[in-house]
Amino acid sequence: MTKSIAWVTDSTCTLDPVYAKENHIYIVPLRLMLGDGCYRESVDITAEEFYDKLRLHDKAGSSQPPIGEFVELYESLKDRYDEIIAIHCSSELSGTLSTSIQAAEMAEVKVTGIDSKAGAFPLREMIKAGIHWHKCGKTVSEIKEKIEHMAHNLAFYVIPSSLQRLHRSGRVSGTQLLVSQLLKIHLLLKFEKGKVLALDKIRTFKKTKQKMLDHLKLDLGKIKDVCIMHVNNQAEAEELERELTVLDPNLRTEIMTFIPVVGILAGEGTVAMSWLREQPVV
Repeated sequence: MTKSIAWVTDSTCTLDPVYAKENHIYIVPLRLMLGDGCYRESVDITAEEFYDKLRLHDKAGSSQPPIGEFVELYESLKDRYDEIIAIHCSSELSGTLSTSIQAAEMAEVKVTGIDSKAGAFPLREMIKAGIHWHKCGKTVSEIKEKIEHMAHNLAFYVIPSSLQRLHRSGRVSGTQLLVSQLLKIHLLLKFEKGKVLALDKIRTFKKTKQKMLDHLKLDLGKIKDVCIMHVNNQAEAEELERELTVLDPNLRTEIMTFIPVVGILAGEGTVAMSWLREQPVV
C-alpha cells in the first residue's frame, strides 16, 4: 500500500494554493520587509503588489520563516502522514532548509530533506514531479534521488536590471558597480550548484539576452518547457517568448512574475529564464 506523504516547502515555490491543498503541500511563507513593514510572502502580499510598493521604499529585504512556524506545522503533520518531505529554496542562498530540518527535530518527527538548489520555477517543477512519482508508487528515497537528479540538471539565468541592490547585499563589489555604471555593463548571472555566479559581463542588454539564448540553444532537444521570469518587465518577457517560439515552435513557454526575494536584489526590469534538462523517467 502506498504511504501518505506531506510536502513541506516555502513560498519561493510559486505553487498555486489550490493545487497545493489538493496535493498535501504545506507552504511556509518567507518574510519580506519594506520600510518598517513585514509581510508574509504570498499570504499578506502578492509579488505584483510587493513590486508596486518596492518603488516607494529604498529599504527592502527578506528573511527565512521563523523556526516556530515550522515546529508548529510539523507538530500538526506528524500523526497525519506516514512520510514528510521538506524541499526548499537553495541552501546556499537561504537558511530555510536548515531551519526546517531543525524544526522537525524539535517536533520529534522524521523528515526527508531535499535541497532544490534554486527556487521559483525549478522548485515548483520538482515538487510536481515528486507528487507524480509518488502516485506511480515510488518510495520516498527513490523520489529524493530523482528530484536531486533534477536539481543537478537545472538551468537558471538572470539578467539583473540594477547592481545597486546586489552591491548592498555584498554580491557585487563597489568597484564592479562603478565600472558597470560607467561602461553600462550588464551582468548575466547563473545558478550553479545552488549558488548565483556572475557568468558574463556584456556591454549591451541585447547582447546579454542573446548570450542567455545561446545557452538555451545548447539544450534544445533535451527540454520541453521554459519559464520566463521578470520583475515588472512584461514587455521584455513577451519578446523573449516570441524569440523562443522562433527557436523551437515545440517549446512550451510560460511567463511568471519573479519571486520577490530575487527581485529585491536584482531590481525592477530584471528578466530571467529557467529550464530543466534530462528529467528522469518514471
